[in-house]
Amino acid sequence: MSERKVLNKYFPPDFDPSLIPRRRGPKNSQQVVRLMAPFSMRCNTCGEYIYKGKKFNARKETVDGEDYYGIKIFRFYIKCTLCSAEITFKTDPKNTDYSAEHGASRNFEPWREEKVVEEEDRLARLEEEENNPMKALENRTVDAKREMDILDALQDIRARNARNERVGQASDLVSRITAEEETEEERERRLAEEEDERQVREVFSKVSMPALPGDSSAAAADSSGDSPTEAIPPQLVTIKRKADDVEPDLRSLLPESTRVVRDAKSLGPPPAKKPKSNLKNKLGIKIKK
Repeated sequence: MSERKVLNKYFPPDFDPSLIPRRRGPKNSQQVVRLMAPFSMRCNTCGEYIYKGKKFNARKETVDGEDYYGIKIFRFYIKCTLCSAEITFKTDPKNTDYSAEHGASRNFEPWREEKVVEEEDRLARLEEEENNPMKALENRTVDAKREMDILDALQDIRARNARNERVGQASDLVSRITAEEETEEERERRLAEEEDERQVREVFSKVSMPALPGDSSAAAADSSGDSPTEAIPPQLVTIKRKADDVEPDLRSLLPESTRVVRDAKSLGPPPAKKPKSNLKNKLGIKIKK
């Protein structure tokens, strides 16, 4: 079975391409091509608008007797989408564009008119300079002055930008230095506060001290009928210490009456223990011996 897409064809050894008869065709034959409308246009017959980019099956031919510096000019034939009237347009190598020829008129495009006006002014100026040398000198003087003004304005813009950049760098440097100074001040302030806190902790300290029998809490407990042997929670006493001195004894800081009570309590007999209750008798359990 042969391939569907044949790339290599067989040529016999005695093949002579000069013996193949050439096809005789007209000198300027038309070709059918598929193209898109190069510009928006309006049909002169029915007034239908044909937008740019609409696809057509067109006929292409070479224009006889017209060229632009050896570049051939082609003519295209299309039909209106509404009335099927024939519309033709040609290539324009001079302006790298297309030009409407017959059957339709190109829509107005303001940018094309500006280009045309600028080109006409340029050509008129060149023609005037060729006929009048003094006018050419004046035009060159005006052009030189305009260029100098443009260069001066550009130089001013560059100088202003450089000045703004220097000012920005200086402001950034000042802000950075200020931030560093503030950071150094904050560090010194923090160290001073830590030193003050340390000295305060050395001078003032809190120690735990057991409650005394003569305290209000103990009296309240006695009045309520609670047992005096119950544990009394310790109290926090703030002691002021003198800097660079020996720490005093806790007992020496107490008042005289409190010290007498504590000594009497420490020398007295220990508190009596409660007898153990006979739980077996209460529950009615008899033990056989």
